[in-house]
Amino acid sequence: MSGDRNISKETLVQWDDDYVWHPFTPHSVYRDEKPLTVVAGEGHYLIDADGEKYLDAVGSIWCNLFGHRRDEIDDAVREQLDHIAHSTMLGNTNDRPVILAKRLLEHAPAAMDKVFYSDNGSTSVEIAMKMALQFWQQHDDGSQGQRTKFMGLANAYSGDTIGAVSVGGIDLFHSRFGPMLFETVRGPSPVTYHRPQQMSREEARRRFVDDFDRVIDAHGEELAAVVIEPGMQGAGGMITYPPGFLAHAAEKIRDAGSLLVVDEVAMGMGRSGEMFACQREGVDPDFLCVAKGLTGGYIPVAATLTTDRVYEAFLGPPEEGRTFFHGHTYTGNALGCAAALATLDIFENEDILDDVRRKEELLAARLEALWELDHVGDIRQYGLAAGIEVVADADERRSFDSAQRVGMQICTAAREKGVFLRPLGDVIVLMPPLTITDDEIDHLVGAIEFGIDAVLSG
Repeated sequence: MSGDRNISKETLVQWDDDYVWHPFTPHSVYRDEKPLTVVAGEGHYLIDADGEKYLDAVGSIWCNLFGHRRDEIDDAVREQLDHIAHSTMLGNTNDRPVILAKRLLEHAPAAMDKVFYSDNGSTSVEIAMKMALQFWQQHDDGSQGQRTKFMGLANAYSGDTIGAVSVGGIDLFHSRFGPMLFETVRGPSPVTYHRPQQMSREEARRRFVDDFDRVIDAHGEELAAVVIEPGMQGAGGMITYPPGFLAHAAEKIRDAGSLLVVDEVAMGMGRSGEMFACQREGVDPDFLCVAKGLTGGYIPVAATLTTDRVYEAFLGPPEEGRTFFHGHTYTGNALGCAAALATLDIFENEDILDDVRRKEELLAARLEALWELDHVGDIRQYGLAAGIEVVADADERRSFDSAQRVGMQICTAAREKGVFLRPLGDVIVLMPPLTITDDEIDHLVGAIEFGIDAVLSG
C-alpha cells in the first residue's frame, strides 16, 4: 500500500479533503479553485493525475531551480543511498555536509567563513538571530547586554518560526500570533506603487531610504542585528528596493555597530544572476541565510553562513557555557547535502548565472507588453523573479476587494494554457526554473496575458 501508484484520482481527492490540512490555504474555497493533484514531474513541468502537463512557473514555490527529475541530482541522491541517508552532526560529522560547506563558501561573499545547517528557511533565519543575540552577550567589546533588539522591515517575510515571524511585517500572516512574539524595531517598507497620489515613485524611494536611516539612527545602539531580504521582498508582494539600497543599508548598519542578516532564502542560489543577491551590490553580511534552491528543490536543507568574528565569540571551555545550544535532528542530512553538491555542480558546469542574466533581460522585454492591459497596475522584477500586480483601477492605483480573489482567478485561468502559477493576493508571481527556455518564457507571459483577459475583460 505504501508504494501504490494506482490509486484513482477520485480517491486521492477524497482523501485529500478528508485528511490533509494545506499550508496558506483557505479550505472553504480550496476545492472550488481547482487544485492540481500532482503525481509526477518532468523537466520544467508538473504532471497531474489526469496526465496533463503544466509549466511549473513558480518553481514549486521558489525552490526548483533546474526542473524535476534532473539526472545529476537524481543520481547523486541514489548514489548517496548506497552509503548512508543520515547521521547526526551533534558532536560528530559526515563527509557530505563537510564538503558542501567548503564548496558553498567558495561561492559566498568573502566575509563568510562558517556554515551551520538546518532544515528550512525559517530556521536558517532563526539561527542567525539566536547567534547574533548570543554573540553580543559573549563578544568582549563592553556592549554586553545592550544589544538585544532586532530590526525587520514592514512587509517583510522571513518564515514562520517565532523569531522569523517577530521580524516579519505582514499583518495578514503575522498579526494573530502577536501574543507569542517578541518586540522588534520596525523599519519602513520599500513599497512605492501604493503611495500618495501626488507623490512620484522616485520621491517614494527617497522617502523609504530616509525613513530607514532615521530608524537606524534612533535605535542603532540597541540593535543586535537587522534582517533584510536582499533584492526583493518576496512573500510581501514581490517588492523591489531602490537601486543600491542594500549597499547603503549595510554601511549604515555597520556604522551603527550592529550586524546584518541577509535572508537569501528566496533570492539566493542564482535567482539574481549572482549566486547570492547581496553580491550584486558587493555586500559582505554578517549572516547569510540560504534554503529553498540549495538542493535544487529536492530535499529540505538550509544553511546559515557567518564570519569567523561571530564564530570565535562562541569558543571557550565547555564549563563557560559559550556553546551555541541549538540544533536539529536532520542537521546536515547526507541525502540533502548530496543533492546540494549536485546543484552546485550544475551551476559550475553549465554557466547558469550568465544565462540567468540574459534571461532576466528577455523576461523584462516580454513583460513590457503587459503594461498595455487595463488592469495591470505595476510590474516588478528582480533577476528571474517578477510580480505583476493587477488592480481595479490603474489610474487611481485602487486594488480589488480581496474577497474577489482576482489573482487566484487569473492563475486558475492560466492553467488552460498549461501554466501553473500561484499568486500573492492580486500579485501574479513568476519564479520559474533558472533553466526555463526562451520559448517557455514567451509561453508563460502569454498565459498570464490570457488569464488576465479571461478574468477581467469587460
